[in-house]
Amino acid sequence: MDVAVLDTSVLLGVLDPNDSLHADARDAVRAERDAARSLVIPASVFAETLVGAHRQGPAVARRVAEAVDVLVDEVLPVCRDIADEAARLRAEVPAVRLPDALVIATGRHVDAAAVLTGDKRWRGVDSRIRLVVPGGSPPDPRAAPSG
Repeated sequence: MDVAVLDTSVLLGVLDPNDSLHADARDAVRAERDAARSLVIPASVFAETLVGAHRQGPAVARRVAEAVDVLVDEVLPVCRDIADEAARLRAEVPAVRLPDALVIATGRHVDAAAVLTGDKRWRGVDSRIRLVVPGGSPPDPRAAPSG
């Protein structure tokens, strides 16, 4: 089965109806599901997603974690190979922050068909990246990666 990796921006966009990416993130994730892709996130994205929820208390954090469990098929550990690839990417592209590099490295590690993000700074970093922007068309999961 093909895999799509979700960045925190897309995951939060799907989960939060007030997020500016909500409709577009939901459509992008639906398109990946329609293409029979498994949805995965690195453990770092899971942690980032729970930060705001934990600030609101354990009950909110539990609800958000449960929503993530429904939405994604797997939370992947950040193994040594992913960490090494993230470090290499960070060294090559200093503008990419470490949390972002971990998501992209996870996509490379699992040979993902797509890595969905709302972060325009990722443009051109890897051919797997599919940018999800407010008011934009959902990325076509059947489109061949460019570059």
